Amino acid sequence: MHRLKLSIATTDYDHFRDFRLGTVNAEGIDHVWSMLSHHEIFARFTFNREWDVAELSFAKFMAQVSRPDSDIIGLPIICSRLFRFSSFYVNKAAGIKTVSDLKGKRVGVPEWAHSAAVYMRGWMHNEAGVKLQDVQWVQAGANAPGRIEKVELKLPEGVEIRRIADKSLSEMLASGEIDCAIIARPPTCFIEEDPRVERLIPDFLEREEDYYKTTGVWPIMHIIAVKKRILDENPWVARNLYNAFEESKRRSLERLFDPAVSRYPLAWLPIYARRMRDLFGADPFPFGIDKNRPTFEQMLLYTYQQGIAERHMTPEEIFPPGIMTKVVV
Repeated sequence: MHRLKLSIATTDYDHFRDFRLGTVNAEGIDHVWSMLSHHEIFARFTFNREWDVAELSFAKFMAQVSRPDSDIIGLPIICSRLFRFSSFYVNKAAGIKTVSDLKGKRVGVPEWAHSAAVYMRGWMHNEAGVKLQDVQWVQAGANAPGRIEKVELKLPEGVEIRRIADKSLSEMLASGEIDCAIIARPPTCFIEEDPRVERLIPDFLEREEDYYKTTGVWPIMHIIAVKKRILDENPWVARNLYNAFEESKRRSLERLFDPAVSRYPLAWLPIYARRMRDLFGADPFPFGIDKNRPTFEQMLLYTYQQGIAERHMTPEEIFPPGIMTKVVV
């Protein structure tokens, strides 16, 4: 029987492991899986479309899928999701004690279409009273100079970004050239415990749990993108891939919840996993549209407001028609 051969690229996730290794199969599909850093995948897929199926930053995905001639579409499969109240790092000398103090300050981001920063800028703009236009934005590499924006932008009126090619956010934050950085990975200066740098929101864990309980938003950083051509020629591929990713994730969670053996080298991890299940529900890392609707709708709004998405889209527009067709036996 002929099976469709697809190339897939993601970073190393336990919830994709069984699918990647062939313990779980996508019906009718053979795959060649490239396991690379997500930064490399984002750049190579965005610029060159080197794979049929690829992990992609949600913000960068929105910049591309919202184009009138877009050649990609998404699957409601979440690669990575993280709350980001921990992502504000400030220079102590700037006198920033609350998010409101960021008005008029120099705030750095690795890229404007950086999903972690998109979420926090959107929260600032819509809920915290700090508008996009209230901040002096700076773009530079997080811990090394030279990082560039990978997608086209149409910045909102009154928003400007100063791009710095020869310095990193980490060194500028420590020196005071910028007052704050919003960044997914802690900057080197913070990791090395530079006394000039601290987190703006040290009680981020409590803030993030309260935020989820209030909004139902569980922020999505990376999703799966597919070349449209693949689904135009083989519409069945979308749901078959979805089913395989879903089963792979189910097995990953089963391992996490298992209290009988040390599947991962950390103490009390199954106990913590069950606490997260109590907080988030039976599936603490849901795929699909409806279970993630508040989160999808928020990101679609934020990327449009921030000049990343060309238009304000609905969740149904960024995924294949019928991807969530119910099957009841």
